[in-house]
Amino acid sequence: MTQNKRWIVPPLITPEADSALSAFPPVLRQILFNRGYSTDADARAYLNAKPDFNADPFQMNGMRAAVDRIQTAIQNHEPVAIYGDYDVDGVTATALLVETLQYLNADVRGYIPNRFEEGYGLNNNALDELKADGVQLVITVDCGIRSPNEALHARTLGLDLIISDHHHPAEGDLPPALAVINPKQHGDIYPDKDLAGVGIAYKIAEALLDDGQQTTDNSQPSTVNGQFLYHLLDLVALGTVADLAPLVGENRVLVRKGLRQMRQTTRQGLSSLAAVAEIKLAKVNAGNIGFSLGPRLNAAGRLKEALAAFELLTTKDVFRAGELAQVLDMQNRERQRITRDMQKRAEEIAIGEDPDAFLLFAAQEDFNSGVVGLAASRLTETYYRPAIVASKGEEETRGSCRSIPEFHITDALDKCADLLVRHGGHAAAAGFTVRNENLSELVSRLKAIAADQLSNEDLRPTVTAEAEVSLTDIRADLFEKCLKFLEPTGYGNREAAFVARNVKVKSARTVGADAKHLKLSMEDENHFIHDAIGFRLGEWQKKMPPRVDILFTYEVNEYNGRIGYQLNLKDLKPAGMGN
Repeated sequence: MTQNKRWIVPPLITPEADSALSAFPPVLRQILFNRGYSTDADARAYLNAKPDFNADPFQMNGMRAAVDRIQTAIQNHEPVAIYGDYDVDGVTATALLVETLQYLNADVRGYIPNRFEEGYGLNNNALDELKADGVQLVITVDCGIRSPNEALHARTLGLDLIISDHHHPAEGDLPPALAVINPKQHGDIYPDKDLAGVGIAYKIAEALLDDGQQTTDNSQPSTVNGQFLYHLLDLVALGTVADLAPLVGENRVLVRKGLRQMRQTTRQGLSSLAAVAEIKLAKVNAGNIGFSLGPRLNAAGRLKEALAAFELLTTKDVFRAGELAQVLDMQNRERQRITRDMQKRAEEIAIGEDPDAFLLFAAQEDFNSGVVGLAASRLTETYYRPAIVASKGEEETRGSCRSIPEFHITDALDKCADLLVRHGGHAAAAGFTVRNENLSELVSRLKAIAADQLSNEDLRPTVTAEAEVSLTDIRADLFEKCLKFLEPTGYGNREAAFVARNVKVKSARTVGADAKHLKLSMEDENHFIHDAIGFRLGEWQKKMPPRVDILFTYEVNEYNGRIGYQLNLKDLKPAGMGN
């Protein structure tokens, strides 16, 4: 049985906000109020995805020094390397800056470390090789903020280093680089702290091209440089959504524009990738990136090396793009199989050792280090606990962590820094390397921290609805006049969900492999029939009550060329069970 969830329905809109938002339909007013937009101006800025703050990239610490150094490298024809990470955020950021510097006639190459041989982030051997190959300037994207020793090594080699990263800096001094660009660093005045690595790379491109032209929601940029920047936004959308950066503020602005750019992209690799994923680029949305395009791009770095994903995004050869897209699709299928097997084994280990633990932990020698994070995610989803899945090597263990809103996993790792070789991440996800002799002490300490912080929490997953509604109000015009203006939705800007009570179930059947999913027909008070799908809710079919309370989103359902609308059930309960 799926885990019992808490339903949260926010309070009704205040009369003052209802009056201020009177230009909008009533349901949309409640949605806007729930998200903190209670004036007409704020609501329009949100719905139109327009920045309501100064987005000048030169506000970022280090940007002026970085741009000056890059321009010197271009003028003097110095070889430059863009040093990325092997996930989608890092690969798209690498591709973006390589294309930008090529556009500016720089001598530039991309470098993405091998996850299995080199590990995450900067490493000294790679810096040695780049130096030996004549590179004089290294620019990191999506990594480097926690690499002080490697930055010092670059300095001793005579390599100039610019670090651009969006991960949380460690306490204390920043790495000794020529410039450090990260809006999360202490004292940085850039107003948006939530940009992904590719978003920060885009701000560097914006600063380099500095034409003073901002694209608007309704027009194409007028300058050549502005057109080139607009062309890069498909990469920004890919990396931002795939990295689960919150879709608010500037991310929302960039991703909405980036999705528009993706729908008309001339990027051959993206067209080929969409074809193997059976995604229509002309109608692509953030969900397509999160569930289809992103996982395929990530598959390369998880199983082998991410250079295939980088080449796919940058190649202009139609045949090579098609070949690489097929490779990534096959790797993604293999990744899915490995993840299923690893999740099952990790669950047996973690629950077998301590079924009541507030933090789940599983480590094994044969766990693929490229997939441990996915297995940890599944454990967290299933048990609503922070989870760590790790791959043990001969001397060191590499772990990947996923967490829940009640537990900041990177803060917990910071408290164990004396045991770790390296670590870093966000509130909800992190990674670390630990020497094997320190592993048991690390696990004990993390479990103790989790128990201390979580023992008094109601550890059930929560799902938030916008309002309680009658199903009679759920019609196509609700989507067309309200819900589609919330896009892009995803992490940090949830899809609008609603609760309907005492709904009559006309029919229910299971669909999909292993009968995992639930397909229903539901009848409202006016005897109108609503199609509904409940992913991973197939177990309800055998014991379906005649009437249920449902929490659902409302979405377009296109099948065999026919466009309809359906309820997407996020949870259901027998009628009258409450929240």
